[in-house]
Amino acid sequence: MESTRSTVGGGTPSAGGEAGGAPGPAEPQRTAEPQRTAEPSESSAELSSGDAAERGDAGDVESGRFGQPGRPLRRSPFLIGLTGGLGVLLAYAIFLAVRNAGSMLVLVFIALFLAIGLHPAVVRLRAWGLPRGLAVTVVTLTLLGIIAGGVYALVPPIVSQTGELIDQLPGYVGQLRRNDRVNDLIGEYDLMGQIESAVTTENITRALGGVFGAAGFIFGTVFNIVTVIVLTIYFMATFERLRDLGYGLVPASRRDRVRLIVDEILTKVGAYMVGALAIGLLAGVSTFVFAVIVGLAYPFALAVVVAICDLIPQIGATIGAVVISLVGFAADVPTGITCVVFFVIYQQLENYLVYPRVMRRSVQVNDVAAIVAALLGVALFGVIGALVAIPAVAAIQLVLREVILPRQQHR
Repeated sequence: MESTRSTVGGGTPSAGGEAGGAPGPAEPQRTAEPQRTAEPSESSAELSSGDAAERGDAGDVESGRFGQPGRPLRRSPFLIGLTGGLGVLLAYAIFLAVRNAGSMLVLVFIALFLAIGLHPAVVRLRAWGLPRGLAVTVVTLTLLGIIAGGVYALVPPIVSQTGELIDQLPGYVGQLRRNDRVNDLIGEYDLMGQIESAVTTENITRALGGVFGAAGFIFGTVFNIVTVIVLTIYFMATFERLRDLGYGLVPASRRDRVRLIVDEILTKVGAYMVGALAIGLLAGVSTFVFAVIVGLAYPFALAVVVAICDLIPQIGATIGAVVISLVGFAADVPTGITCVVFFVIYQQLENYLVYPRVMRRSVQVNDVAAIVAALLGVALFGVIGALVAIPAVAAIQLVLREVILPRQQHR
């Protein structure tokens, strides 16, 4: 019995000794195994939640209404090629849209340029206490008055001279018919037969088509002028809102610098517009006084022509001088010589006295750059390109001086 007890007791204490005699190492093993099994589950949960966060499957996002988004598409070669092809098609569609709407975009550009140039006048009127709407109305009425004055000065001479030509045309034809040399030429080259063969139904239809084309050109010109005037009024009325909207599209970190640079560009464009109008007005008034003194026909119309031509930089004054000189030579030779002398003297005064004081102090454009820009503007966009050439050069010079050159210095 004792041996049995000792055997059993010895077995029991030995087991109990393993379990209870060494509680230090045994208990941590039992408690550590559940912790090791719990840690992978927590880490796997964290990883799964991290993957879900990377995929955008966050539980806080309102995904119950439309479900949770799936995995992003794999960047396969087919998908890359398809995306590139869609980009090429989109670029070509934008090119076609710009090409087809080119004429209308030119009108929008002209209206925006006029609005920027007339904005200083609106600001000046507002500084005098006028509301913005009333200031825009005053500027608009002034602009319409100038256009109406130009039309009134140019249209009546053209209509009267055309009427006189039509009335005197039979007399001219009769004089030609009584000339022996003309009769010999008519008989030698059979001009009457050629005229009769030319008067056919096809040629008459073609001539009428030309007449209708001329009428369409006139109506199209009137439509373009009305469109530019309406857009200019709209841009002047909403100028500050459009400018603030454009600044809002710039990142906040660069907004202040962009605002300062763009405001300076707008100021230069406005100063150029005001200066060009002042120089053109001075040229027109001088031409009107000279035409009245010399006795040229239609002095007001000639003054309007010179003022409009003088708006074109570098070459406009020469064009106006040539036109007036031809009119003077058509009257008589001494009058034509007087016109040439007058415009040579006036252009020297304008180029070396008036223009530097009015324009270069505000715009500050190099002479060579102005000439090159005017020639390129005429070659690319015609008269409109010549008008915007100098302010465009002033804006480019400002961007180069304030943005490009400092950036190159830090590289």
